Amino acid sequence: MSTPEQIVSRLRERGQSLGMAESLTGGALASAVVSVPGASEVFRGGVVAYHREVKASVLRVPQELLERHGPVSVEVAGAMAEGARAVLGSDWALATTGVAGPDPDPQTGAVPGTVVIACVDPRGAVQTAQLALSGHRSDIREQTVQEALGMLGRALGRD
Repeated sequence: MSTPEQIVSRLRERGQSLGMAESLTGGALASAVVSVPGASEVFRGGVVAYHREVKASVLRVPQELLERHGPVSVEVAGAMAEGARAVLGSDWALATTGVAGPDPDPQTGAVPGTVVIACVDPRGAVQTAQLALSGHRSDIREQTVQEALGMLGRALGRD
């Protein structure tokens, strides 16, 4: 797993920036990154898009994707990351969506622990992962933050 300190350091070394689109994590991913001194050199900002309408209007997720695949899907997570990168003008972007529970999502029927994360790189390539996490609501949200940071760390290592 990559730490927020490692992410900020790698981005700073590269002269690159990061943006985020968060649903499930509600700003916790951005909070983890901005807890690092010097994060302002690389972090452009984030959008907490908890509602479908915000995903569509602010992040420009096509309504057709939301209707066909639902907000908890690899397609929507990827579009959220692409939208964050475009709206925030960042080189990289992360996105999180899912169901933390304790009840199934009434809009999608997805069970708690269903999580999708996405990362888009400076070339526009999107990587997604669908996860089945367990634990209480706060555990699922924290695990999602760690998984998203890990995905970005691995991508930075390959790039």
